[in-house]
Amino acid sequence: MDRAEEAELVARLRNGDKAALRVVYTSFSDRLFGFLLRLSRRRDVAEDLHQETWVSVARHAERLADGTDLPAWLFTIARNKFRSWRRWAALDFTRFAVGAEDAEPEGPSARPDAGDEIAALEKALEALPMAHREVLLLVGVEGLEPKQAAEVLGIQPEAFRQRLSRARTALAEKLEGPARKDAAVIG
Repeated sequence: MDRAEEAELVARLRNGDKAALRVVYTSFSDRLFGFLLRLSRRRDVAEDLHQETWVSVARHAERLADGTDLPAWLFTIARNKFRSWRRWAALDFTRFAVGAEDAEPEGPSARPDAGDEIAALEKALEALPMAHREVLLLVGVEGLEPKQAAEVLGIQPEAFRQRLSRARTALAEKLEGPARKDAAVIG
């Protein structure tokens, strides 16, 4: 979707056009769900957060400003829903939930059809700290421009570039870790 199409969608959303909301949903639903799944690592949580995200989008679309960066706005809402969930999860209400102790982390790496390299990449992403995982998901997986991703994270573009650099280094270390250890033992 180019900038002109995006601007037209934003204008239509501001006017309460339900068809525009369907177009936005069709264009971004899978991407937002994948983002939430990779952040939460639980399908049930991602499904709930995905639904909450779209309720917020529908509820607040008429308040969009001219020139709103649509992908950045959508991913910001999704990220904020995830962060709210994490704050609540940190209170450990799960100990009161039936069967919560049996819940296994889920995510794209749990897919049996994923190739070895993709599974290794997903596992390495999951092992990264949240700040690193977010920047890599936004740019590397979701294809946002660095400026858009910085907006989603609420940081300056230069700070984003630094965070992205550190995240890439950390990911490379996770991916190369076992190979380096094997080489050291062999050497």
